[in-house]
Amino acid sequence: MIGRLNHVAIAVPDLAAAAKTYEQTLGAKVTAPKDLPDHGVTVVFVELPNTKIELLHPLGDDSPIAKFLSKNTSGGMHHVCYEVEDILAARDQLIKDGAKILGSGEPRIGAHGKPVLFLSPKDFCGTLVEIEQV
Repeated sequence: MIGRLNHVAIAVPDLAAAAKTYEQTLGAKVTAPKDLPDHGVTVVFVELPNTKIELLHPLGDDSPIAKFLSKNTSGGMHHVCYEVEDILAARDQLIKDGAKILGSGEPRIGAHGKPVLFLSPKDFCGTLVEIEQV
């Protein structure tokens, strides 16, 4: 069902400083910040030859990332994102297999302009999983 790793997301308390670290210290290409109001985050992507790192920062006090950072003040890994060819078929199979889909269960448009869903960390070894249709 899952395809390649699309990205690893890291929540950060200071987006500009984190982007600068990846760009200047590690020599990576970093995209411009993009606000995603529907998800309550501002993101930048660190582009690597084989995948991406998504740096997440809260967009507003009610952001799920603000809650994450209140518990992890230095930041940390938030989720991994895997690609799927058909997000609705993947969702239906996951539900059939007993996995919990977070939210309404209906895909929302993610940072890449493609449908995404999040899966409960309780079902995936304590890791929040995002699936994205490619």
